[in-house]
Amino acid sequence: MTTATTLTDLTATEIAAAVRAGELSPVEVAEAVIEAVDALNPTLNAFCILDHERLRAAARDLARRQAAGEELGLLAGVPLAVKDLIFVKDLPMVAGSHAFRDFQPGEDDVVVERARAADALIVGKTNTPELGFAGNGINPVFGATRNPWDTALTSGGSSAGSAVAVAARMSPLALGSDAAGSVRAPASFCGVYGLKASMGRIPLYPGCRVDTYPGLSSFESVEHIGPLSRTVQDSALLMAAVSGPHGRDRHSLPAADFDWLTATQGDIRGLRVAFSPDLGYAEVDARVAAVVRRAVEVFERDLGCIVDEVVAPWPDPYDDFWAMLVAETDMEGMRRMVAEHPGQISPHIVGMLEVPWTVDQVTRSGMMRKRVVNGMADLMESYDLLLTPTIAVLPWPAEDHAPATPKDSSPFVLPMNLTGQPSASIPAGFTDEGLPVGLMISGRRLEDDVVLRASAAFEAAAPWIGRRAAL
Repeated sequence: MTTATTLTDLTATEIAAAVRAGELSPVEVAEAVIEAVDALNPTLNAFCILDHERLRAAARDLARRQAAGEELGLLAGVPLAVKDLIFVKDLPMVAGSHAFRDFQPGEDDVVVERARAADALIVGKTNTPELGFAGNGINPVFGATRNPWDTALTSGGSSAGSAVAVAARMSPLALGSDAAGSVRAPASFCGVYGLKASMGRIPLYPGCRVDTYPGLSSFESVEHIGPLSRTVQDSALLMAAVSGPHGRDRHSLPAADFDWLTATQGDIRGLRVAFSPDLGYAEVDARVAAVVRRAVEVFERDLGCIVDEVVAPWPDPYDDFWAMLVAETDMEGMRRMVAEHPGQISPHIVGMLEVPWTVDQVTRSGMMRKRVVNGMADLMESYDLLLTPTIAVLPWPAEDHAPATPKDSSPFVLPMNLTGQPSASIPAGFTDEGLPVGLMISGRRLEDDVVLRASAAFEAAAPWIGRRAAL
């Protein structure tokens, strides 16, 4: 029989195929995951909420249905980690905040409901900075999530625990959310694949779509749910199971006009590719820049693409972005939350609430968004893909809120949240210190299949799947 170590090395695609074929029991899969979590999570702090007995019960129920000859879903027996900003009705959702210590949702988020219907097994909730308002993995309730490649360093965020769970092989698949790079940034730092599909591909509800939970109702016009996985194919598998329209999300899109499961197939020879090492305004660590430039060479030398180096035709949106975020946040409700939990809310959140925001700042942020969207549209008229670094820096110490410099570590990810176009972080290679670096592959709006095909082509040309953190 397959050992636990081998089982945790299987991809989601392999697990689902083996379970559906009756070659693998969901109970075996669940026990292997539990063993891995118990061994690694005390060090990495990827999972903040676990219920092993509920996972075992779900696996036994799936095994019973398997034995009865029932046809199982696309995610049959696949373990799935869920970020603790996504509603799971039978698990608490603390969101890293003392304000939600006793909160247990009464319903699943749409994406969780669909994953369950496809027969995924929910492993647990993964750690995130408080309310998702940071690019790290620290919160005042559960502490810091640690990078499996160097446990002294951050995993990035805000889908911190989800990226670590996948990188450390505690779960082959995870769900994250991404309002300003929060799937792609930790994917880059942890050496996994993170996909932010076109906004609306995965519907959102109730997460960030309801007005009854101050702090959980922000990010409405920039938030995306996305998969994290070790392979491109696994993210496509999850997209096939959970994407499609939903009446509760006014931003949700009709079903894709391509097949997610075959979108990773085919070559990309002849595609027109723009490469921007710094967008014309970003400060990038030289080690990151070197790894990314070598990865871009693969697209031209090995994959047959036509690559041009470009400068972004839009200004740096960083400063104006925060005013736009404030406009989508229940500031009154969050101020009450701070008052009700004195000294317990993260200082950067308190600081945001104390800024005397003006109408001019908010309206200027809207004009900034228009400039980015229009500039991106102008650029993408000439190119099929845009390649950039994912994150401008390497991971910083796990207990620090952010790197000392530059002020914005994520200049590349943010524009794609403003435009809503598909964007993925894929491992580009490693620094001399052995830290993974991400390459961001972005496509035209709704052309998620092109991003997936390019990602899979690069994965095949420069594979990283066999390399793992030495935990």
